[in-house]
Amino acid sequence: LPPGPDPAVFKPLPEMKGVVSWKMLAQVELVKAKDRFVPQFGPGISALDKKEVKLQGFMMPLTMGDQQSHFILSAMPQSCMFCLPGGPEQLVEVKSKKPIKYTFDPVILSGKMDVLIDDPTGMYYRLSDAQPSKP
Repeated sequence: LPPGPDPAVFKPLPEMKGVVSWKMLAQVELVKAKDRFVPQFGPGISALDKKEVKLQGFMMPLTMGDQQSHFILSAMPQSCMFCLPGGPEQLVEVKSKKPIKYTFDPVILSGKMDVLIDDPTGMYYRLSDAQPSKP
């Protein structure tokens, strides 16, 4: 097998003014509620729910094709096809208005943020009506 990408390449994205940081999205902990664990979000995250935000990250396609309208945005680039590059606080489910061309480079998207308390897929965040944006 050929060697994988150099781990030194996988540095966190630099924070940008006006773009919600992955450090902010990481302000969540699992707490026990009755017989299961649920996410408890920091106050800054709760304030993002149902708001228009900008996010920066790497596209992880959920289907084949170079145009994607439902995909995962990740804090880190994928290091292998079948590996998730972090926990749920490092991933955002994205549903775009129009298909977005897949790229290995980081993208900036704007859309409506949903903070998910009890999502059956285990996701913490969803960006709806997403579209490419400038910083």
